[in-house]
Amino acid sequence: MITDCVKYAQRCKRCQLHAPLIHQPSELFSLISAPYPFMRWSMDIIGPLHRSTRGVQYLLVLTNYFSKWIEAEAYVNIKDSAVKTFIWKNIICMHGVPYKIVTDNGPQFISHEFEAFCSDWGIKVSYSTLRYQQGNGQAEAANKTILSNLKKRLSHLKGGWYDELQPVLWAYRTTPRRSTGETPFSLVYGMEAVVPAELNVPGLRRTEAP
Repeated sequence: MITDCVKYAQRCKRCQLHAPLIHQPSELFSLISAPYPFMRWSMDIIGPLHRSTRGVQYLLVLTNYFSKWIEAEAYVNIKDSAVKTFIWKNIICMHGVPYKIVTDNGPQFISHEFEAFCSDWGIKVSYSTLRYQQGNGQAEAANKTILSNLKKRLSHLKGGWYDELQPVLWAYRTTPRRSTGETPFSLVYGMEAVVPAELNVPGLRRTEAP
């Protein structure tokens, strides 16, 4: 099945048109320790994007270093209060209290309100420097993947990206990542997700009753 998917993507005009091109020469990776899931997250903002049919044009994106799991939400604009609510609702309540968040020096992330929130929860915050944005390379990689996949789905219908966000996140979470060789879903839940393909070609999980 994987071979068939690769061949399909190679023949897909949209996939090839919007495939990311790597212009930076390869170099040694700097090791960032994340020995267990949801210990360390990268955080960044994408936007402004083309204003969607829902009126939103920014994405707040958090990526887990260990599993590569992504959480993202769309906003009209993003203030520090929205960042706090997102971390509480999408990170703490769903995945537990993280040890560290790596982000840039955006005003939402360096405000006293956000720093106090992180301090109250015992979350360490690490900031990448303005001169070296690659210091938050995990976020940059996630951003490129999200934008590339949205473009592949939308073509010229740019305003519909909000409705495609969740399908893009689902596809990302259930696709093996090159850096780990595993899907984010399997690293988080210890098993692969039941994907739509299994409805047409049922596996044991769809045919064997417990």
